[in-house]
Amino acid sequence: MTDTALTALAFNCTLKSGNAPSSTEKLIGELLEALKAHGVTGTSIRAANYNILPGVRSDEGKGDDWPALRAQVLAADILIIGPPIWLGQPSSVAKRVLERMDAFLQETDDNGRMPSFGKIAIAAVVGNEDGAHHSHAEIFQALNDVGFTIPAGGGTYWVGEAMASVDYNDLQKPFEKTVQTTSMLASNAAHLARLLKSAGYPGLS
Repeated sequence: MTDTALTALAFNCTLKSGNAPSSTEKLIGELLEALKAHGVTGTSIRAANYNILPGVRSDEGKGDDWPALRAQVLAADILIIGPPIWLGQPSSVAKRVLERMDAFLQETDDNGRMPSFGKIAIAAVVGNEDGAHHSHAEIFQALNDVGFTIPAGGGTYWVGEAMASVDYNDLQKPFEKTVQTTSMLASNAAHLARLLKSAGYPGLS
C-alpha cells in the first residue's frame, strides 16, 4: 500500500429497493473490504432507492436524482457496478446507471478527454445461473466507451446452480475462488488507479 489515498463508489444494482438483504450487496461489501487493504475508502449506493430517470443526459430535469449521483461518480477514483443476473443479463437497474453516463461522450475538455478519463471501473456480479461473463462483457464495453479504464481481471462474480434457490447471501462460508478473484481485482484496480492518478491520459494535443 502507498500513501496515495483513493476512493471507490459502488452501485448496488439489485432490483430490491429499501434495505432488504442483497447478495449483490454482500459481494460488493467483500470487494470494498479487499480494496481497503490497498488504501481505498469506499461507499455503496443502492441505485433502486434513487429516482434515476431514463435518458442519456447528465440532468433529465425535475425529480432526477442522477446529477448528485454523477457528482459522486466523478469524485471517486474507482467505480464499481454490481448487478445481479436476470434473464442472463445484468439487471435493468445497472443498465439505467450505464445509460446515464452516455452523456460523458459530449462532455469532453479541450484535449478531447471525457470527465471519466483516468478513472477505473470494475464489476461484481451475482446470480443463480450462467451469465456472469456476458454481464461483465456488457458492463466493460459500456464503461470503456464512456471513458473508464478496466484493469486486468476487471470483474469478480459468483453464480450458483442453474434454477437453484441458493443465493450468494445464503452461503455459510466464503466461496474460495470468488475470494481469490476479488482479492486480485482489488489489488489490480488500486494499482492502476494510482498510476493514472499520478500520470493521467494526455488526450489530444
